[in-house]
Amino acid sequence: MTTTPYRPVPSAASPAPTGAELVERAEALRPLLREHAPRIDADRRLTDAVVDELTRAGLFRLTVPRRFGGYETDVRTLIDVTAALAEGDGSTSWVVAVVNTCNWLAALFPEQAQEDVFGADPDARVTGVFSPTATSDRVEGGWRVSGRWYYNSGASHSSWAVVGIPLTDADGAVTDQAMALVPRSELRCEDTWFVAGMRGTASNCLVAEDVFVPEHRVMSIPAAIEGDIPADHGPTGLFRVAFAPFLAVGLTGPQLGLGRAALKLVTEKATTKPIAYTYYGTQAESVGVQTRVAEAALRIDTAHLHAHRAAADLDTAAARGDRLDLLTRARVRADSGHAVDNLMSALNTLVDVHGAGTFADANALQRIWRDASVAARHAAATPAVGMEIYGKLLLGVDERITPFI
Repeated sequence: MTTTPYRPVPSAASPAPTGAELVERAEALRPLLREHAPRIDADRRLTDAVVDELTRAGLFRLTVPRRFGGYETDVRTLIDVTAALAEGDGSTSWVVAVVNTCNWLAALFPEQAQEDVFGADPDARVTGVFSPTATSDRVEGGWRVSGRWYYNSGASHSSWAVVGIPLTDADGAVTDQAMALVPRSELRCEDTWFVAGMRGTASNCLVAEDVFVPEHRVMSIPAAIEGDIPADHGPTGLFRVAFAPFLAVGLTGPQLGLGRAALKLVTEKATTKPIAYTYYGTQAESVGVQTRVAEAALRIDTAHLHAHRAAADLDTAAARGDRLDLLTRARVRADSGHAVDNLMSALNTLVDVHGAGTFADANALQRIWRDASVAARHAAATPAVGMEIYGKLLLGVDERITPFI
């Protein structure tokens, strides 16, 4: 295994690296990721070597508060770092995106909860699932929780989990939906992630059996959506970013990188790959291929423009301390879905251009296509849902189909 140079991870008092520096660290890891990608796919989890190098490069610290030695960077940097990683391996990028998203969630909890997670270990990795597929009973000092949560990306490499739970009254009636922070050591992991793509994310099922969660590690989801969080804001605007839009935008980076990787592979091969049953010696000579590649490239560019606009909306408002209005939050959600939609369209075009050879096991394009196809179906960025939310608000239709706006 070859390792790449990186800057030492700073202490809490040291200046955080810039977004450009963090992207450079991600780019420096791409040779390692490409080398390990087939094994990650086959073993259905990241290799220990990859996790170690990501940790050494500080790429799990993007959203950790600076007072714990984290970088507290912005949404644009999260997108660009995970996109750079995805050009090496999609599963690795997805796990980094999810961990940083869930680390951000942990940083919204009260200070005591943050100390529990990051105070003891600035390199703590939090993963999570919002679905309230659990039961909870109020007890002195907190809640006793039992449940099962599918699908928890990166669970094999996490030290904490943030999971959805219903909060109930003395009669058992649900009074609120909440997130609970639970040490990974108190949860059982069932190996259930047998899928076509994103295999290496190890998105397995976490199980709690009568686990005690203290009061300070339970937080209302509806309140968080409305900007009411118990945490103190850090020196940057990161923890003022709108809750639901962040969850959607934060997962677009892996898709952007997969699109770029596919375009690079197809265009490089087109200079030597002939078109069967034609007189073309190479694909690059064909006007049909030229126009289709241009179409795919422009769709990838469109995806970047929408994802970056969404990130700019979130980062600018948070830095100013402004709360995004409902219409802008809806557009951010639609931007995320539209980016994913354009990336999948571009990827399908590139697969058509590359031809049946795409699906050879030895061809990295088939893994890119599988990974992107699975990631594109994540509920947080479903294009149809985002479009409906945005369209209703544009037309003044007073109907909510989800609280996650």
